[in-house]
Amino acid sequence: MDVGLARTTTGARVFGALKGAVDGGLNIPHNSKRFPGTELDGKEIKSNPETHKKYILAGHVADYMRKLAEDDEEAYKRQFARYIKLKISADDLEAVYTKAHAAIRKDPFAKRAPLEKGRFLERKEAKDPKAKFPKKYYKATPITVAQRKSRIRDKLMASDLVPVFDKL
Repeated sequence: MDVGLARTTTGARVFGALKGAVDGGLNIPHNSKRFPGTELDGKEIKSNPETHKKYILAGHVADYMRKLAEDDEEAYKRQFARYIKLKISADDLEAVYTKAHAAIRKDPFAKRAPLEKGRFLERKEAKDPKAKFPKKYYKATPITVAQRKSRIRDKLMASDLVPVFDKL
């Protein structure tokens, strides 16, 4: 797996994504000891399913929300402004993610209606494809080689480069 510039420390998000892909059925060469919640017991790798469940259902985010709310109220309000606006607390996160997973399992290829509002709560009418460019913009028609040479000849004759033109 190519992780790009992501740090490859044990338990990093990249390995959480890899765990999801492997659990989803993709055949990706990997070593399970890098997944979050795994321990190396001698030569045997033991995974903790409770830790995996916690990460999948955003338990780590809920813990961070609680910690930040206690430590720095301003930072909490700034970082979790959308959650506050939607009245989602740290205790509600697990239910939100469970509901999202259930909806995905119900219809994994659900299409949104053309004008249904998305993540940024904006959706506009589709533009007319013919109105892409105003009429003043147009594609130049191609000219032949003879026409191009004629244009160059005319420009050179009009300029002071007449001696250079004789050499062409």
